[in-house]
Amino acid sequence: MLNPNLDEIQLSREEYERYSRHLILPEVGLEGQKRLKAASVMCIGTGGLGSPLLLYLAAAGIGRLGIVDFDVVDRSNLQRQVIHGMPWVGKPKIESAKQRILELNPDCQVDLYETRLSSENALDLIKPYDIVVDGTDNFPTRYLVNDACVLLDKPNVYGSIFRFEGQATVFNYEGGPNYRDLYPEPPPPGLVPSCAEGGVLGILPGLIGVIQATETVKIILGQGQTLSGRLVIYNALNMTFRELKLRPNPVRPVIEKLIDYEEFCGIPQAKSG
Repeated sequence: MLNPNLDEIQLSREEYERYSRHLILPEVGLEGQKRLKAASVMCIGTGGLGSPLLLYLAAAGIGRLGIVDFDVVDRSNLQRQVIHGMPWVGKPKIESAKQRILELNPDCQVDLYETRLSSENALDLIKPYDIVVDGTDNFPTRYLVNDACVLLDKPNVYGSIFRFEGQATVFNYEGGPNYRDLYPEPPPPGLVPSCAEGGVLGILPGLIGVIQATETVKIILGQGQTLSGRLVIYNALNMTFRELKLRPNPVRPVIEKLIDYEEFCGIPQAKSG
């Protein structure tokens, strides 16, 4: 609902105080804050990227946040997944994230989906939300999120991290490119190590996740120039930002349905029996 009926949205006295620094910004103001309150955002994952972006979206006043994750908090997560804490080790990440979000902003509605995103449930889970933010760390889920957003015509705010480098952009927004324009085909299995295999600077997802949160807020407000059509590449060791232009591929395959994305990415399936 990126064009809500703002007459139906009201701010409480406490919210006027909470968002006072937004309300004095001409680009936000009362109308913009109402837009944030009326908006709904689905976050796929509560890991390194999901942690900062969920915190900042909640703090900004997003009215409804959906979270999809099926993992539990591990001690090794705490180096970068700042939404979680030691008391939550061994417990569901989505429950940890919800408690922290509500501590930060009790007016935020938080919907939890403790499940693996799949071709069977992705469309139903994503459909009720205005914007999807991809905080995942594997190619099958990234292609799945992309294709579901294309089929549902939802903006897909993308980020990825590895070692000391991160990327961010906005897919499927106002006729812009989608993930398949950046990566028409997945890399061969095993070519790109995961963060668990290759490591990641703990601070890196904080910066990329905040960029994703910023792009999400800009889309809701209808302000500024988004990263649609632009891929930002950040190198933490050199403290450099590069920007690549992205364009829709006129001959890309038409996405008509969701498929088996692990098979598409060449990941062997476990045999039963």
